[in-house]
Amino acid sequence: MGEGEKMYGPRYITITIRTTDGSTLQGRVNIASKKRVSDLFTDSSEQFIVMINVSSRRGSDKTLFVNKNHIVWVEPED
Repeated sequence: MGEGEKMYGPRYITITIRTTDGSTLQGRVNIASKKRVSDLFTDSSEQFIVMINVSSRRGSDKTLFVNKNHIVWVEPED
């Protein structure tokens, strides 16, 4: 994507997150017009991130709304 170009529509990437309660979640997030994964987590206008196709010890293929205040770390898939 070149300078000044806009991306339209969803752009999903797979991430793994660890929450403050010790849960590990792996799923996909839409970073859409964001340039980096970190932009999704540093955007203070949104309190929650939406993850789809989430796998955890509680099951798989779930959609979760995760409060950013409860995230310890995030690892994007290469």
